Amino acid sequence: MKYAFVVALLALAAACGPAEPDRLPIYGERMGTQPGKTPGTVDTVYHTIPDFAFVNQDGQPVTARTFDGKIYVANFFFTTCPTICPTMQSELLKVYQDFKGNPGVMFLSHSIDPRHDTVPVLAEYAKNLGVTGGQWQFATGDKAKTYEIAQRSYFVSALEDPNEPGGIVHSGAFVLIDREKRIRGIYDSTREEDVSQMKTDVRKLLAESDSRGQQP
Repeated sequence: MKYAFVVALLALAAACGPAEPDRLPIYGERMGTQPGKTPGTVDTVYHTIPDFAFVNQDGQPVTARTFDGKIYVANFFFTTCPTICPTMQSELLKVYQDFKGNPGVMFLSHSIDPRHDTVPVLAEYAKNLGVTGGQWQFATGDKAKTYEIAQRSYFVSALEDPNEPGGIVHSGAFVLIDREKRIRGIYDSTREEDVSQMKTDVRKLLAESDSRGQQP
């Protein structure tokens, strides 16, 4: 799975670094909108994850509203993936276990093979991982919409390719989303140091939210 180009894309698309050195950058296109509160300034609108509609491993709807007010980690996988997915999901499981029970943190794994990854398949998959409750959502649904949200919303790859093992080429990245549905980080799931950094960054976002008077 080749996804280094995705990291480069996000690096190029990233917003300029924040004034505070300890705050995470905000990725994606941004634009000025109506005049800001300070004379001579404008408010900035950043790229955010738009609404979507799939079903989860329990057969329940999962939409962008499922993650309202939450920090979450998103990725794209399929249960029969013969290459990167086992490693990717194993690493995400470790992160899930670190934050299990924290009401401010969620996880979202989009299946990019909905024909095979039905609700019962995802339910069994989650059970085998030891995932219970709704903190980690495994989503399945319309393939075209899944590929679209991968590429246009999360800026990662998800494409059919008969030359790839499993017939699909996709990103092996973890994408960190903040409470306002903005992309705040992207990490190589196969690099221990990246996964460790992501854990640190999740805690930074929790602290950032706390500093604004929000509950974790």
